[in-house]
Amino acid sequence: MSSVIGTLNRELSWLDFNARVLHEAADTRTPLLERLKFLSIVSTNLDEFYMVRVPGVRRQVAAGLGRTGRDGVSPAELLDRIDVQVREMLAEQQRILEDEVLPELAGHGVRLLRIGDLDQNERMSVDAFFDTQVFPVLTPLAVDPGHPFPYISNLSLSLAVELRDSESGEEHFARVKVPKSLPRWVPVRPLQYLPLEELIGAHLERLFPGMAITGHHAFRITRFSDLEIAPTEEPEDLLAMIEEQVFQRRFGEVVRLEVQRGMPDQLRTLLLEELRETEDPEMAPLTEREVHEPGRLLDLGDLMALAGLDLPELRDPPFVPLTPPELRDGRTVFDVLRERDILVHHPFDSFPSTVERFLDEASRDEHVLAIKMTLYRTSGDTAVVRALTEAAQAGKQVAVLVELQARFDESNNITWARTLESFGVHVAYGLPGMKTHAKVALVVRREPEGIRRYVHIGTGNYNSKTARTYTDFGLLTCHEAIGADVSELFNMLTGFSRQRAYRQLLVAPLTLREQLIAMISREAEHARAGRPARIVAKMNALVDNKVIDALCEASNAGVEMDLLVRGICCLRAGVPGESERIRVVSVIGRFLEHSRLWRFENGGDAEFYLGSADWMPRNLDRRVEAMVPILDKSLHPRLDAVLNVFLTDNRQAWDLQPDGAWTQRRAADDEERASHRRLLRDSWGLARPTGAGRDAPSVVPA
Repeated sequence: MSSVIGTLNRELSWLDFNARVLHEAADTRTPLLERLKFLSIVSTNLDEFYMVRVPGVRRQVAAGLGRTGRDGVSPAELLDRIDVQVREMLAEQQRILEDEVLPELAGHGVRLLRIGDLDQNERMSVDAFFDTQVFPVLTPLAVDPGHPFPYISNLSLSLAVELRDSESGEEHFARVKVPKSLPRWVPVRPLQYLPLEELIGAHLERLFPGMAITGHHAFRITRFSDLEIAPTEEPEDLLAMIEEQVFQRRFGEVVRLEVQRGMPDQLRTLLLEELRETEDPEMAPLTEREVHEPGRLLDLGDLMALAGLDLPELRDPPFVPLTPPELRDGRTVFDVLRERDILVHHPFDSFPSTVERFLDEASRDEHVLAIKMTLYRTSGDTAVVRALTEAAQAGKQVAVLVELQARFDESNNITWARTLESFGVHVAYGLPGMKTHAKVALVVRREPEGIRRYVHIGTGNYNSKTARTYTDFGLLTCHEAIGADVSELFNMLTGFSRQRAYRQLLVAPLTLREQLIAMISREAEHARAGRPARIVAKMNALVDNKVIDALCEASNAGVEMDLLVRGICCLRAGVPGESERIRVVSVIGRFLEHSRLWRFENGGDAEFYLGSADWMPRNLDRRVEAMVPILDKSLHPRLDAVLNVFLTDNRQAWDLQPDGAWTQRRAADDEERASHRRLLRDSWGLARPTGAGRDAPSVVPA
């Protein structure tokens, strides 16, 4: 397939996504504490961007590479454009925080104080707090010929302290780490807090008696922290290898230095020189371009704690996830599934009363013989883990694929893998160089008619915490062919199966890419033949060039396409003669859009698929993914309805323009149609009948 169209740069597209997140913080229609939440998310997003994406670009610059991609941007030019966009974003973030959100919060009694704002009694109180709770934790680290520049951990907040010896007059430098083990926001008055670094800064003489404190400023570093195992590596012990890499990641090269506004030039220069790592030939040395000076406060990700304050009038209305009507009559999940498939849409449909209930009933059912599932990310001591351990203790065969390479969750997953093993669960760690990203659970049950398989396949992780903030779809079914496919998928993950053909599932890296492009091409053939042809697809990211080419060829053949892409989109939409029938929409709002759903018109016999895969090379070629068809056509109207909710949104939706810019939709004279608000009234965007009783809206009064 030939190249059809130039693409948008992946990294710049990601920055555009983060700018859309920042816009929610700027939008005065967003409740005040939710604006604070979005400011926090922007910072944590940027942290990951610099830990994972920017180092690769810097390596390309160091290697002297020129333009290598279809976007036409060289690595050196890309670094410059990243720098410009990030600085603009940081300036806007600080403006929103300092000029809008914090002053408005102060009007509601919520304040971030400075040490000079405290009266005498308050100062005595925080002095006592420092002496008893903070001082014992601190470790001042001097820098001189006898004390080399200390190791500084990734994303840690520190104070750079300038001192003068009161006896000799010599100038010195020291570093004091602001401990993560203590709350960042120290309560002083109701709803009013002192940043921990300011409390420490006001008591530095306690750490350096006999020295004059001539200045102190906060700083923070970001290290390269990605962890990837090459497909060619086949370690004897994958668990040990991941543990070693997680440890080594602590010493990744520094890729960003953040300094507090007003830090003197000589102090910036000292930090930059000490942190510069020129000994690595693959990494370009740190320069002023990698130094950011965002404002008074660094590490705004910690604002998330304040965003959770119990002030209902400043937050989104609370909601209670519902149990789907099919599961309300007291029967078991297995009884219901023998009659019909069940679709769930989180967080609007309750995760505990659907997925966790499915696993809990399986763990306690005497007729269940085996439970198998994948765990990519899970949360704490959840009902999911408890169900698995209880099933193993009851003598059931329990097998779990724990993905050790889930980015930044490696240590957590290692802990849970060992916990599961200690209860007798059979734990596998996946395939070296191939992340298992599929979200699949299988329950094998003995019934009078014989063995029956029950399956859950979803778009989101088995994580009860994110299930309240991410939107995800799930299918519960006991369809025979799907159950057989899932059994063979687990045989591939835990054994030596070379299964390549599946009855109903689309499985990466085996069949998914080929079948996806075939379905896109089939729509093009329908269009050429004058039959109904349309594609509607929802995903997190669209990056893959071969898929983009297939979409553009289908557009030229007459296929109308609506693509809901939350984050990165490298396709140029709406370009005459290239992609003019392709429309791309991004929905940003209260919940993180995480679901993947595909609809192919197929000449009037529509097909739907849901599952774990985005349209990216890593998902199609380097991950184990599973997409499942929705075979029960009575469920299709629900899926059409929820797609229509997103496509007709005029509050949270952004349209991608042919030049790569994004424009937010605005309601004209008609009523605002905000996706998440509508889905809170009904998880599928369908009008509820009058007097619906238990089906009434899920929003509850504040």
